[in-house]
Formats: sequence, structure tokens, C-alpha cells
Amino acid sequence: MADTSGSAPRARPGVVTASSWLLILVAAIQVVNLILTLFTIGTLRDVLRDAYRGTPGEPAADLTYVIGIGAAVISLLLAIGLVVLALLNNRGKNGARITTWVLGGILLCCTGGGLVSNAAGGLTNGGSTSGNMPSSQEIQRRLEEALPSWYSPLSTALGLLDLLALLAALILLALPKANEYFRKPQPIWEPPVPGAAYPGYPSTPGYPQAPGYPQAPGYPQAPGYPQTPGYPPAQGQPGQPPVPGQPGQPPAPGQPGPSPEPGERREWEPPSGS
Repeated sequence: MADTSGSAPRARPGVVTASSWLLILVAAIQVVNLILTLFTIGTLRDVLRDAYRGTPGEPAADLTYVIGIGAAVISLLLAIGLVVLALLNNRGKNGARITTWVLGGILLCCTGGGLVSNAAGGLTNGGSTSGNMPSSQEIQRRLEEALPSWYSPLSTALGLLDLLALLAALILLALPKANEYFRKPQPIWEPPVPGAAYPGYPSTPGYPQAPGYPQAPGYPQAPGYPQTPGYPPAQGQPGQPPVPGQPGQPPAPGQPGPSPEPGERREWEPPSGS
């Protein structure tokens, strides 16, 4: 099987891209909420101090201030985390998608619970409470007088937009096209190339891969068959050139010829010039 790690990158479906942009939108909303919190936290503390002054609930002003600062820091961290998850989702990281579902589910519960609590609080604010403690309606009236008129509508609109964008982003990540994109690619089988080493078993260093099996040297060619190129023919076979110095062949230049047999006549040959 072939390794697909070096293959072309997979095409990212539009649902994943849209989900990532929605997550970035949610992160931007978290930053806006952070700015609004820092802009109004001082006014909120002053109103609560005046409302609870001389009552057992006076420390609630400082406690609300600390909680507001902590919520602002958490909003900043959530914004950074959502941007990182959006970038990882675009790259097809399935772990990032699972983390997005977990973190998004927690944010959905917190944002939806906050909206329901604000709506229910505005509908059920009653009269005075027991003792000298101010009622929630009185505190709400003082906050509306101290805060800008656009603060409450803007905060509610941002909460609704945050809830809808986050819900849409989580749904888009669960669609079939997104599932195919986040699924780990399977290796593709390719037939072996002739003459190449089998995948996973490389050839031994120092021994090149032989393209074929040549004829072993040291075995003479049989008579009547064509001579294999690259191997010298056997001596004494028909059709081969004579070898000087052998019986029945002329002597090599510069060497004396063989002695004549008794009764054999031999012609005189002049000596060769040196």
C-alpha cells in the first residue's frame, strides 16, 4: 500500500469553512462583551454600594466587581480558544472538532441560561424585600439610570447573536460533508513496480538490484549454438581463429618453429629482420 502523506491536500467543504467563520464571529462577540464589562464594571460597583450601604449585603458590591473582572478574563481566553479551534478545524483536525463540540456545548448552556435569567428577572421583579435590603426592582432601576441607554439592548442582542452563531457552527460540523472531511484518509494500494524492491523491505546496502539473471561464467558454449556476448569462445571449436603455438598451427612471430620429423623435407626460410 502506498503512503498518502505526500498526496495533494483534501478539498475543504464549504460547511467547515462557514463553521470556522461563525466560531470567529463568536470570538469577536466575546471580545465585545469583554469591552462592555470593563466599561460598566465601575458603575455597577458604585450602584451596588449605594444600594446596599448600611445593610448586610454591602460586601456584594466588591464581590460583584471581582466576579465581573474574572468573567472578562474568561471571555478573552474563550475568544482565543475559539479562533485556534476554527483554524484547526479548517485543517481537518478531528480532535479540534470534538473540542469545539464540548466547549460549544458549555457556552450554549451559559449563554442561553443568562438570557433566560435576564428575561425572567425582568418579568418577575417584585416589590420591597424584608428588612432594610433593597428590592431587585430598585437595584434594576438604579442600574438603568446609571448605565447608558444603549447598554441593555446591545447586551441582549449580542447574547442572541452569540447563541445563534455558536449553535449554527456546531450543527455545520456535524453534517455528512464535514464528517467525510474529518475522517482519516485510507491508504491507497498500488501495484509494485517491476524491478523495484518490495515496499517495506529495502535492498541490502552495497548490493544493487539486478535487472536480470546473467549466465554464470566458467561454462563453455556448446558447439552449434551462438556465442553469448561478453564471454570468450572455447579454444579448438570450429569457426574460431587459430591460437599460435598449438599443434598444427604456425608459430608465433619471433619463436622457433617445431623440429621436422625424420624424413620430412622442410624449405628454408630467411630469418626475419629485427
